[in-house]
Amino acid sequence: MRLLKYRPCTVLGISISFVVIVPLLSDWIFEEKFVKLFYRLVNGFIKILLKAVCRIDSTELDKVPTKGPYILVTNHINFLEAPFLYLFLRPRRTIAVGKTELWDKAFTRFLMNLWEVLPIKRGAIDIQGMKNCIKVLEDGDFLCLAPEGTRSGNGKLLSGKAGVIMFAQKGDAPIIPLGHWGGENLSSNLKKLKRTPITIKVGEPVNITIPEGVKSDAKVRQQIADEVMIQIARLMPEEYHGVYTGKTDEEPQFLTKV
Repeated sequence: MRLLKYRPCTVLGISISFVVIVPLLSDWIFEEKFVKLFYRLVNGFIKILLKAVCRIDSTELDKVPTKGPYILVTNHINFLEAPFLYLFLRPRRTIAVGKTELWDKAFTRFLMNLWEVLPIKRGAIDIQGMKNCIKVLEDGDFLCLAPEGTRSGNGKLLSGKAGVIMFAQKGDAPIIPLGHWGGENLSSNLKKLKRTPITIKVGEPVNITIPEGVKSDAKVRQQIADEVMIQIARLMPEEYHGVYTGKTDEEPQFLTKV
């Protein structure tokens, strides 16, 4: 693997400065006349940083339609997904959801607001959050959901959460599965001053279809969540299948190809 083409101390220095200065300026930055300028500066910086520490194979993102509405469902390894999906899916307007706790600290609040991430209350029925998600789709944009609901850390798939499926059902838009791996090695590769290869794969769009006479209860939603996660697993090497190991040949009951 190639060594970092940017000096690590330079990248680290810029990163520390960025983390310290941006939260202090966040109120000023979000005055209307400065939003577009800082949008370009922040995302430009992050893209440079991503390319410095990662080697992202994003060619399959070309399979994602240029116009929505679509729901992108992806596995959740660590913090890397938010910036690389947001940046590499441009010019598509892709809106992700994040736990409300991310708005508690100035720096993460700045990034969440800048990327238009929608706050969602975990462990509760968030009516306003659901309305905000539906609005994204009504506007013809892309809504990005992570059915696992939490970071795996090691890249191995965790069980999908039934609650996330409620957003997909209410949104009434085709679902595009997206699987990625490699980001779990970021920390260890940084210590070795190596770039981290990240691979992204995109599957075929599917619709959630509830047969007539079947009640969409918690059990059915959990099965749909598992079927969606299996769609993601099929895109990934077997060692990442996690709790869905040995299940990728199962035919879905509630998903149909678009």
